[in-house]
Amino acid sequence: MKKFLIGGVPEHFNLPWYIALRDKKFQKEGINLRWKDYPGGTGQMVRALREKEIDMAVILTEGMVRDIINGNDSKIVQVFVKSPLLWGIHVAAASDYEEVGDLKGTKAAISRFGSGSHLMAFVNAENHDWDLKNDLKFKVIQDLDGALEGLPNGNGDYFMWEKFMTKPYVDNGTFRLVGESPTPWPSFVIAVRNDVLENESEAIKSILKAINGVTENFKNLEGIDEMIAKRYGQKIEDVREWLSLTEWSDRQLTSKELKNIQQKLVELDLIENKIQETSILHNF
Repeated sequence: MKKFLIGGVPEHFNLPWYIALRDKKFQKEGINLRWKDYPGGTGQMVRALREKEIDMAVILTEGMVRDIINGNDSKIVQVFVKSPLLWGIHVAAASDYEEVGDLKGTKAAISRFGSGSHLMAFVNAENHDWDLKNDLKFKVIQDLDGALEGLPNGNGDYFMWEKFMTKPYVDNGTFRLVGESPTPWPSFVIAVRNDVLENESEAIKSILKAINGVTENFKNLEGIDEMIAKRYGQKIEDVREWLSLTEWSDRQLTSKELKNIQQKLVELDLIENKIQETSILHNF
């Protein structure tokens, strides 16, 4: 049985992988797949791919595209979640900031440089016509736990993270939500190291077939809303809203979507040059 290690954030988007593993969907394809949580998100996972710590990752689209352009020897094999990611813009509950405009020139708490929270701070700044060189400052806090501890103590002024994952901390009075910023592209993709693609192409196809079989019917699974609410500490009404907004996928990024992502990364000075589509996407 072929062994593979896949990384992803421990969030509700990735629950289909847990269900597929629980139901031995990969074993039925002759695959011994193991999951590794990366609470630090994109920046942590791109490093794990580069260091061959994992074979593949479920990762934020813009972060993976950027890191491939910057030399990560991996390719995107398909979109995993095609709906945009809804980033919440959070401040400490006791802070004086009341709206997004108040955050101009303050410090964004980010998990890592090159992470989704880092990249989306640029997108948000551009959306509000801030000066990208002078109005953006950063404080690295590693992950959500780092923000929960740091923001109330003044380590960073605002924190961008997926709105529904942070909702319990808004409800309990740790954070206050002052705005939202959706990604202008599909939120999550599946990326695989190039050496793994070259040597184990058929096995990767089998892994995709198994997970796509789960996501196809995921929303219709009996009691899935209750399972998510319990597992991630969410209110059932928030879970139902999130499910209504979230769409999984089994297709590849389109040329138009990739062009849009690269163009945006160039405009934000997050990459110097665009590269060929064939260097970023792998089509079976």
